[in-house]
Amino acid sequence: MGSKSFSDLVDLIARLRDPEDGCPWDRAQDHRSLRPYVLEEARELIAAIDSEDDALIADELGDVLLQVVLHSRIASERGAFTISDVIQTLAEKLERRHPHVFGEAPNDLPSISKRWREIKEDEGRPRTAQPILVRAKRHLFSLDIEGKADALRDAAAGSSDEERAGIRILAEILNAMRGGFDPEIAVLKGLERLERQE
Repeated sequence: MGSKSFSDLVDLIARLRDPEDGCPWDRAQDHRSLRPYVLEEARELIAAIDSEDDALIADELGDVLLQVVLHSRIASERGAFTISDVIQTLAEKLERRHPHVFGEAPNDLPSISKRWREIKEDEGRPRTAQPILVRAKRHLFSLDIEGKADALRDAAAGSSDEERAGIRILAEILNAMRGGFDPEIAVLKGLERLERQE
């Protein structure tokens, strides 16, 4: 079949979505119908990374990329945005959020973390409801990098029993992160281990 480029992939997805002789399943999809596949492919990529099988990782990265290109094609068909817009937006965001690389901002980790949050706030992006573990990771990472992890101990003072239980959980999440583990994946692995023993 020969070597394929990114533009070949974009053309292939357009062919699959062709209203005349494309694939009926691909033509029937929209952003909402594809939501479960986005999660499924991300989980399968994580499993591939855990397997340390490079060929499998490459294969699963392709499935994740398929989701990006397919969503972009669906959007382009209604004149919303194209894959070029996605790439342009991402490149601009990366440059904007890395002034320590593309500008003159300080490049020590506390300054980077603080500036990152300030830039995101300045962007005025709408806040979305995030899973609690995701929210916790981001907040704890910022506190730790900026040397403010004592805020956990300070928050425990005068708190309710329920709040203190939550702060203890947050402390364990921070410990996991300091150990080099992603808390969400660690919980998943722990749960899978527990389920295998039942």
